[in-house]
This record gives sequence, C-alpha cells and structure tokens, in this order.
Amino acid sequence: MSQELLLTGAGTAARPLWLLTEAMLAPWLAQQPAAVVNWLHANNFQAERQRVLVLPAEAGEVGGAVLGLGPLPQVDELTLWHAAGLSDRLPGGDYSLATALRPAAATQFALGWLIGSYRFSRYRSAGQAPRAALLVPAGTDLEYVRAAAEATTLARDLINTPANDLGPAELAQAGFDLAARFGARCRVLVGAELDAQGFPLIRAVGAGSAREPCLVDLRWGAADAPRVTLVGKGVCFDSGGLDLKPGAAMLLMKKDMGGAACALALAQLLMSQDAPVQLRVLLPCVENSIDALAYRPGDILRSRKGLSIEIGNTDAEGRLILADALAEADAEAPALLIDLATLTGAARTALGPELPAAYSPDETLLMSAHAAGEASCDPLWPMPLWAGYDDEFSSRIADIGNVSASPFAGSIIAALFLKRFVTTTRAWLHVDLYAWNPKERPGRPVGAEAQCVRALYRLIRQRFG
Repeated sequence: MSQELLLTGAGTAARPLWLLTEAMLAPWLAQQPAAVVNWLHANNFQAERQRVLVLPAEAGEVGGAVLGLGPLPQVDELTLWHAAGLSDRLPGGDYSLATALRPAAATQFALGWLIGSYRFSRYRSAGQAPRAALLVPAGTDLEYVRAAAEATTLARDLINTPANDLGPAELAQAGFDLAARFGARCRVLVGAELDAQGFPLIRAVGAGSAREPCLVDLRWGAADAPRVTLVGKGVCFDSGGLDLKPGAAMLLMKKDMGGAACALALAQLLMSQDAPVQLRVLLPCVENSIDALAYRPGDILRSRKGLSIEIGNTDAEGRLILADALAEADAEAPALLIDLATLTGAARTALGPELPAAYSPDETLLMSAHAAGEASCDPLWPMPLWAGYDDEFSSRIADIGNVSASPFAGSIIAALFLKRFVTTTRAWLHVDLYAWNPKERPGRPVGAEAQCVRALYRLIRQRFG
C-alpha cells in the first residue's frame, strides 16, 4: 500500500475528478463547455458504474477525469469500491475531488482509493509505473482511513507470502512486531512448551513438520477495560497431513493462516485507534505436514478442555488448534470472543468466496455483526448453530470425533464442534472466511483479502465505545 497516493495540501495543480451518477450527468453537462460535452458524447459516456473517462485540456494534456457511479440514487451513497482501482486506471499525477461529498462518503472514497492501490510486489524485480494520487477530500476521517488501509495491507501481505517465507515462527514474529509497535505484551509458547502448558492439540497438529508449532498470546489495553479476545487460525501451510490433499487443493494452502492474519489486522486497527478495550489475541500457528511424528487417522487426542477427540481425518486440523485456543480464551470469560478461520470448504459452497459465514449463540450479537458488515462494505452472513446436527461428530470410543460421516452442513458442524470449547462466554462469534479474491476486480486483485476486519472493528467500537 502506498500511503503517498493520498495527499494533503492545497493542490492548486491537481486535476479535477468528478463523480457522476446517471441522474447527475445531464445537469452536469449543461454547465460544461462545448468541448467537454462533445468529448463525452464522442466517447458515449453515460456515467456507467466504474466507467472512467479522461478529459483532455486545451494543449492536449490531461485536464481531469470523470467517474461514473451508475444508477446510484445519491452520490453520497457511494462505497469504497467505487473508488477502488482509480490510482491505476487514471494517468499518473495528482487529482482533486470536484464533487462535494458528506464526511462519511468522503471517508469511504479515500479509503477505497488507498485499499485499491494495494499491490503485492515483494517478489517482483520490475518497478511500477507512476500512479495517480488523490488530495484528501474535505471531511475525510484521515486517521481512520490510513489505519484501516494499513491493517488491510498487513493481512494481505501475510496471506500472500508463500509458506517457504512464512511458517509458524515468522507468523509469531509478526505478532511480536505488532506488540512492540503498540507497547503490548506478547509471549509465544513453542514446541514442547505447548505440552507443558496444556495445549496438546496444537502440539499434535504441528508435530509432523520440522517447523515447530507455537501459540502467540498478545495482550494490550487497560486492565479495567472490557476484555475482547481474538482467536485466529494460523495454519501456515496445510498439506492435509496423512489424509493428503490432492495437488490442486494444495495450491492455495498458504492462505490457511488467513484467520490469524485478519485477527492481527483487526488488533492493529483497534490499537492504532486506541479502542477502550482490554485486548487479547491468541494465534495457534502450525504447519500441517507429514513425517514419522505426524498425527494419524484413528488417533485419540486429549484437548485443553479435557475432552478426548477421535481423529477421523487429519485434514480437519483447523478446528483442533482452535479448540485449544478457544478453551484458553473462554477460561477468562471475555466480554466478547471472536474467532476467525479459513475453516471449511462447505462455507464457500454455501455462500461463495465473498461472504464469510458467521455463527453465534447470541442472536443479537450475530445480527449486530451482520449490520456492521453491511455498513462497512465488509460483509458477513449469519448462519445457524443448528442443534439438530450436534451428534454428527459423535465417537464410539472418545468424547467426540473431529469430523462428521455426513456430507452435509459441513460449516455448521464445524461451528458446533468449536462451540463445545466455548462454555462460559455467551458473546462468542465464529467467522468462517475465505481470505482470498479468486477473480480480478477493481481494488481487489486476485490474491489475499482482509475479510471482516473493518466490520468487526465497527462492531467492537459500537459495543464498547
């Protein structure tokens, strides 16, 4: 993310950028010189959504630009995605918004401009072409815009980084770095320490890799503030274990730590805005790999909660490491407990890649999270913790199994499994997300996505100030 693409200053040399809905086009044209009117007619510009048209100046240079908003009822109803990608689609140079916006819409536009300028260039040797920069529109909440954009970049960069450069130790280091930046406390349990401190599932899932599993535990904020705990699934690469994934299913498994990345991004946003909460972040970080120490189908593992778990499939590892972390989080009975995980393909089958599935025993919390997502252009979709499926992970010889024999309702069953480890905290929200853009769109290149970060930030601030 290039923060320099959002500029402060007078901007006397900046080119004007107009935002036009279809209804605004005719009145706007009536106020323009004939050359501009003829240019728009010649290019058949109808203010279609995401249509950008560069306007020439008298000497042939770039004189400005117009952006179509389509049939949007009011210009102030635009979202950040209307602005996303403009820094690449416009010719290089400085631009100033010529259309007046209310503060909320101005903030959305500036945020979209910054988030849409993201590029993951760590492994590219070629430089980038000059890009367009925007003068900060009047009324913009610039502090929030920059903080939210930086948090998005953090999550996207972590998820995009391949597993050879981002294992459990490197993900833990990202937690340490974040703690150091904001004066938080951070400790990491590694390898045998997990056994000694009572996290056997995290240890077992990571035992098959030469890269030792670990648990990141970050704390920040005043001791008398409401406790908010975030848990993020940190599977840095998932081979499936002994129940090995086919090659095609392994291609995107560097992103299986997307829950941990989004949890860190949300923590960064909360700390940067000095949210009035006592924050705790728990990240179980593992690589699900194969060697002689790898856990096996049929093994019985004891959890931190005390429940015994029969392993029906080693590729259902995310719920295991989350179980230990959630049990630890639940022991403190926080005012709000949120876990984020790239947990099931079933959630994607049901809702697709853009809609994370959300579960909670607290219906009010679930609806509030949904509303916060809608308001933030960062959606999540309420799903039922249907008790009728609670026996689907039963076991003949252990307290529970880690998978169901049924091919149905996989995301719900996984959420019900996790619910067994949250017995004290009622305000618990489980988010089953994808953390990836599978297709190219303005501001959302193919690759990592920071899902639910803005939505959950809004939710937390609404509940605790």
